[in-house]
Amino acid sequence: MNEQTRNDIIARLGQGQSMRSIARALGISRGAVSRAVRGHQTQREQGAGGPARPRRRRRSLLDPFAERIGQLLDRYPNITVERLLQELRACGYEGGYTILREHVKTVRGSPRAQEVVRRFETAPGVQAQMDWAVYTIDFTDEGRRRVNLFSYLLGYSRRQYLRFTDSQDLTALRREHVRAFEHLGGVAAECLYDNMKTVVDRWEDDQPIYNTRFLSFATHYGFRPRACRPGRPQTKGKVERPFHYVEINLLNGREFRSLEHLNEVARQWLAEVADIRTHRGLGKTPREAWQEEQPHLLALPAVDYDTARVVYRVVDVEGFVAYERNSYSVPWRLVGELLVVRVTERELIAYNSSLEVIARHELFPRGVKGARREERAHRPSPNRREQLEELQQRYAELGEAAQRFLEGLLAADQPSVGARYGKHQARKVLSLLALYHRRDVLAAMERATRYRAFSFSSLERILAVRAKPKRLPPSLADSYRSPFVDDDPIHPRPTTEYQPLLFGESTDDQKQNDDSADHQSPGEEADTSEEGDPGAA
Repeated sequence: MNEQTRNDIIARLGQGQSMRSIARALGISRGAVSRAVRGHQTQREQGAGGPARPRRRRRSLLDPFAERIGQLLDRYPNITVERLLQELRACGYEGGYTILREHVKTVRGSPRAQEVVRRFETAPGVQAQMDWAVYTIDFTDEGRRRVNLFSYLLGYSRRQYLRFTDSQDLTALRREHVRAFEHLGGVAAECLYDNMKTVVDRWEDDQPIYNTRFLSFATHYGFRPRACRPGRPQTKGKVERPFHYVEINLLNGREFRSLEHLNEVARQWLAEVADIRTHRGLGKTPREAWQEEQPHLLALPAVDYDTARVVYRVVDVEGFVAYERNSYSVPWRLVGELLVVRVTERELIAYNSSLEVIARHELFPRGVKGARREERAHRPSPNRREQLEELQQRYAELGEAAQRFLEGLLAADQPSVGARYGKHQARKVLSLLALYHRRDVLAAMERATRYRAFSFSSLERILAVRAKPKRLPPSLADSYRSPFVDDDPIHPRPTTEYQPLLFGESTDDQKQNDDSADHQSPGEEADTSEEGDPGAA
């Protein structure tokens, strides 16, 4: 009690007011008034400068835990009394909440009064609210990293579902909705959202334009999304306020090894703390209120919505597809093909053009980069003859032009450039089918065969001049990186290598070609170039 209050008490007492009326007027207890009066009388009797009579302190149940309390308050300055009580109970504390609260108040002082916000109440099963929060957590095993907290809360019962995730993308949003529906045993008829891009594309004429992919998901479960107007976050205050409770009760005063451990603790906390606490606004626990609400929720469908991410990927020259900077093997003979890849939370599944499963792999954990998962059955046969037969079969499927090019590629007998050719070059050539249309690749093979330019780089140059690349799907175009950018460049062959072709032609044909080349305008194409490059021809 401060000196101003004590002065006010003594002044009122001198005016003849009773202790009860003084306590009522000042908003304090009668005991506090009585102690102030007794202290004033003692001081007057002993004198202002006299020694104070020592007061014997009674032993408190908190005494054995004083050191532990100090450690927790030093380490977690914002820890709540409730969280502190939970920690002390685990250490054997048998005292009550009140004496602990009074002890903490002496250290921190009285908290400021919070403004009361009235909430709009809804009937059972009518409305839910959903939102994200972002936290930076120091994991003991994974280090410091940012995580996202998904929260879905039923408006009537206040029972909620929580889960921490790596991202806030549409895949995570839909996946956590499905888990929330299963956790709560049904779906509310409508759900409030802020203007996150995964739910609301934009506003036009004061009307929200919803993300069509999220609308499809909502339709599957039968609920209606409802976007809050921009600048009015209190519209979904029921889901906003529990984030503070999560911060002071779940995250405060605890350490977590990893994201997985954090979610394990969160599940336990929901069941043993959040669901069974008495909610001040309800006068009952969220679990008790949920038992009244659950029969009014929409029933879950027999089949869950498929929340997996679907992307397109090109099989690289080594027979792998890339995802999140890691590589996963597929049958190597599919080099160059564009595959559909379905990514769940824990698995990557690749499909061929007939949508048959051709490979399944466990996803690498977050943070792992540059790693590979490889199945033995996906690799080329160790037998060179079998490797050659598989390549010949693949080129035969493309047609005669491809077969002739492969024969020329494998028959190259120049030791100095032998590394250019062979089976590795043949696989690289197949990868061009992912970037260009088949007809253009076959036309380039015919031209390269005509000029005996049997190399991958020759085909690249021809296609760069004479063909337009395919339009890649956005999911592929954003992540595609040519697997050949690190290869050593192969320079154009000298003109002398083309002389046998020219000498083999008739004099009239040769003269016609020479005249055509001499009179060609800069924008026209010619059959031969000064450097002998069939791609520039």
